Amino acid sequence: MNDDIFYMEKALQRAKIAYENGEVPIGCVIVHNGNIIGRGENRRKLEGNVLCHAEIIAINEACKAIKDWRLEDCTVYVTVEPCPMCAGAILQARVPRLVYGTPNPKAGCVGSLYNLLDDKRFNHTVEVKSGILKEECSEIMSSFFREFRMREKALASGNI
Repeated sequence: MNDDIFYMEKALQRAKIAYENGEVPIGCVIVHNGNIIGRGENRRKLEGNVLCHAEIIAINEACKAIKDWRLEDCTVYVTVEPCPMCAGAILQARVPRLVYGTPNPKAGCVGSLYNLLDDKRFNHTVEVKSGILKEECSEIMSSFFREFRMREKALASGNI
């Protein structure tokens, strides 16, 4: 449990980078044998690319670090429940374990809308642990969208 908290704190640091860049604050780290080998934060707006989710960026970095597409001895830590694309990438990379902070009721595919990682029809399933630093992970998302709505409202009323 202490390792999960430690690495989720590292993922939260990545989420804060995304927040500072005006991105939806989701952060991810991938751990292999106690070492972080992949890091990512949302960069969709910065890169102009829908594929630039925190998990995808971290998976790319982790694969390069171990020189393999299979992340069989790794754990993915992400602040928010993965979307269908990211859950699919985790599944395809053969990740054995996922730890996430807060649910994603609008797009989560690790239990909220669907559980892609526990579908026995696939040739791989993933152990999932949720709720690690849930309050902190939820608060950074809430804060971001609260500010986003305030900016949108100010723009609409001509105050910006």
